[in-house]
Amino acid sequence: MTISDIPESELQTLKTRYEQAGQGHVFRFFDELAPTEQRELYDQLAALDVERVNQIYTKAIAGAEAAKENQEASVEQLPDKVFDSVIKADPDLRKHWETLGLSEIAKGNVAVILMAGGQGTRLGSSAPKGCYDIQLPSGKSLFQLQAERILRLQDIARQYKKPGDATECIIPWYIMTSGPTHTATYDFFEQNNFFGLKEENVIFFQQGTLPCLTFEGKIILETKSKVAIAPDGNGGIYAAVQNTGVIQSLKERGILYSHCYCVDNCLARVADPVFIGYSVSKSTDCGVKVAVKSAPEEPVGVVCLRNGAYGVVEYSEISQEVSEKRKEDGSLAFGAANIANHFFSTAFLERVPSFASELEYHIAKKKIKHVDLETGEQVVPKTNSGMKLECFVFDVFPFALDFSVLEVDRNEEFSPLKNAPGSGVDCPETSRRDIISQHIRFIEAAGGKVVGDNVDDCEKVEFELSPWVSYAGEGLRDIVHGRTIQVPAVIETREDLIRACH
Repeated sequence: MTISDIPESELQTLKTRYEQAGQGHVFRFFDELAPTEQRELYDQLAALDVERVNQIYTKAIAGAEAAKENQEASVEQLPDKVFDSVIKADPDLRKHWETLGLSEIAKGNVAVILMAGGQGTRLGSSAPKGCYDIQLPSGKSLFQLQAERILRLQDIARQYKKPGDATECIIPWYIMTSGPTHTATYDFFEQNNFFGLKEENVIFFQQGTLPCLTFEGKIILETKSKVAIAPDGNGGIYAAVQNTGVIQSLKERGILYSHCYCVDNCLARVADPVFIGYSVSKSTDCGVKVAVKSAPEEPVGVVCLRNGAYGVVEYSEISQEVSEKRKEDGSLAFGAANIANHFFSTAFLERVPSFASELEYHIAKKKIKHVDLETGEQVVPKTNSGMKLECFVFDVFPFALDFSVLEVDRNEEFSPLKNAPGSGVDCPETSRRDIISQHIRFIEAAGGKVVGDNVDDCEKVEFELSPWVSYAGEGLRDIVHGRTIQVPAVIETREDLIRACH
């Protein structure tokens, strides 16, 4: 006998497995479903490791209870041996890091892994966040800005190739999407001809998902024929690179190092040669960029020693006394703000499965649509009705063999897009302002000047310098020194820049 085309024995085996795991309720409406719906639900449940889901729930609950009992983590400052600052480093040392990074890129040893699974829901958009237009004069999306930085950096790195080396200088771009964003992300790249990159060097892969659970650990049905699921957090990147063939691809391409960052940082220096070179010089297997914490009370996580191991401690876990503590030079003792910007050796990414079972999962309470198991009606809750389970990208820090931290200037490298237009903080307007401010600084640092209407108000001024022209301010002095650029001006090529200078 079959129901749909599912053998009865296989269906009963799956039902028994879920019942033994205490999750048999997911079959509550199975007999009412149309054959196609039965197949969809069966396939979804068969693909779930229900025993692992229960284990993750148990571990997450235990972790949450432990956190309640110990509201303040035991924290210590980062040892000097693992911490350096681009801001304070000698210019010759910064140049050494940059040269080393560019040399590694030129050898084909460096890739980029982008965490781009989020939608722009809080921005009022259902599109992937990387597609968002922050109203730059050019109308470029976050994806386009980052693609153009890769293109420019490839050009720069070609100057560091050894004589006679005929290999092409390529930075492969691995883009991690989620179920809701995967197709839309790929379509966006295809419609825009991959922004000038070769299609074979832009690789898309999906992060995993986990079922949403009630507060009692029961799997939630979103509809009678579908389990409610959610992406497994940005820490899902580690399982995803294993399960989707990314590790194998990195090895086949000869990639030794990867720069990993979040799509919503409009100032991200993609494959930053300074960060790459710094990390390589330290023999780092897992590294992190941090920004200078703006004030003791800023609600950001900080990178430090947490309970004796490298990690990130949230603002709520540190006392006021600790948050205000300062070093001899006056800087905050716990001032290394986490900005989700990482360096990984391929060897480290390969090693993650050996300690994956020890990684934490965190509870995020959410309003989750669900079916009432008594009435069969879908409920759209107005208060938190269940939980999503997530792991974070920094959960691997305690397992690094050679950990290092590089402090950077947040004005130059960190401007996240988190909030709705008009909110005034980490929103489209501040992203636009911070990019244009940086572009003006690039011109001024090269000895030029930008003049005209609204030039002092970067939320309004019509000026933009494409990453095609300059990645981080390089290559401008010979054109702009001693000259002025009148706004409005959108500079897409060196020829545009020459024409704009007076």
